[in-house]
Amino acid sequence: MTHLMETPRKLRPKRPFFLRRGPMENIATTLIAIGFLMLFQPFLLVLYTYSLVMLLAGTAMFIIVSKFPE
Repeated sequence: MTHLMETPRKLRPKRPFFLRRGPMENIATTLIAIGFLMLFQPFLLVLYTYSLVMLLAGTAMFIIVSKFPE
């Protein structure tokens, strides 16, 4: 009877923070949430003005980052 021996995996170096999928998806989701809050706040016009830019940046970032490997 042959015993199968498991070969050790090569340890991959950790990816830099900005290339990891999980943390970057969280940042993109936070940008979307901030843009949403900026859109519906009644106090400062400058926040309302840049809310769409923030929403679009977060959405584009989420789409791009979701293609990163796990």
